[in-house]
Amino acid sequence: MTTRYALIGAAGYIAPRHLKAIKETGGTLDVAYDVTDSVGIMDSHFPDAAFFTEFERFEADVYRRGRDGDGIDYVGICSPNYLHKAHMAFSLRGGADAICEKPLVLHPEDLDDLAALEAETGKTIYSILQLRLHPAILALKERIAAGPADKIYDVDLGYFTSRGAWYHASWKGFEHKSGGIATNIGVHFFDMLAFVFGALRENVVHYRAADAAAGYLEFDKARVRWILSINRYHLPAHTPAGQTTHRSITVEGEEIEFSGGFTDLHTASYQGILEGQGFGLEQVRPSIEVVSNIRTAPIEPNRGERHPDLGKVVAA
Repeated sequence: MTTRYALIGAAGYIAPRHLKAIKETGGTLDVAYDVTDSVGIMDSHFPDAAFFTEFERFEADVYRRGRDGDGIDYVGICSPNYLHKAHMAFSLRGGADAICEKPLVLHPEDLDDLAALEAETGKTIYSILQLRLHPAILALKERIAAGPADKIYDVDLGYFTSRGAWYHASWKGFEHKSGGIATNIGVHFFDMLAFVFGALRENVVHYRAADAAAGYLEFDKARVRWILSINRYHLPAHTPAGQTTHRSITVEGEEIEFSGGFTDLHTASYQGILEGQGFGLEQVRPSIEVVSNIRTAPIEPNRGERHPDLGKVVAA
């Protein structure tokens, strides 16, 4: 029997990966919703899917399908971060499991509310944590697991991705909607670090602004200096001319190359969910706790080791 999907946020940047994943795993998109109608990408995948720009009409259509016996199995959620919780709640109450983009929620207590709703409805929430499926990250996890049990690894994480003025005018530029840069840009990196290096032991914030953040994390098996920025003037001096993004993760000084291999990770995520191997609420909790703390922690610039590129960020 064909798996039936609905999609919330069909006009967004990440929606095409969900459309591709639904198609490649043999599913069908029955209905989609977005506040804007720039959804021509749907023609390449599911041209016959119903589409609404008003949530009330989308909601009524999903409920009608349930009453008529052709209900939705999964709702893919690609909406702005601050709407994720409400859209997951809608999905579960509508009789469907939810597949939600990162960050799943903005606050750890939201996970408790959703866990109660899972118990009430019998439905399940899954998060897209595609870095956990990346071959380079899986190889790194195996390498760390096979290494000396008492070794603590030195890790540097730097992610600079240039964004224009539009970013600050959009929902992404408002902390109560996006969670701030560490949540919106960094949450999947923090999840990956916990996945590879174990439980978090210390979380220090060295710098926090609308366009950049930096700090120091200690996990069971790693000391991590990290920095994130969306300001093109923060790009490291060694960034090649014309390049607007710089991403680097080093372990003991060795670069972990994982820039490629992202194309099919949403498809792999969907396939895992269909096979009963999706990532649930408790697997998401550590990264949500990390970013929630980064959002409110005191700034302690002299505690813990600083990322080597922080000086340029502070001086800019």
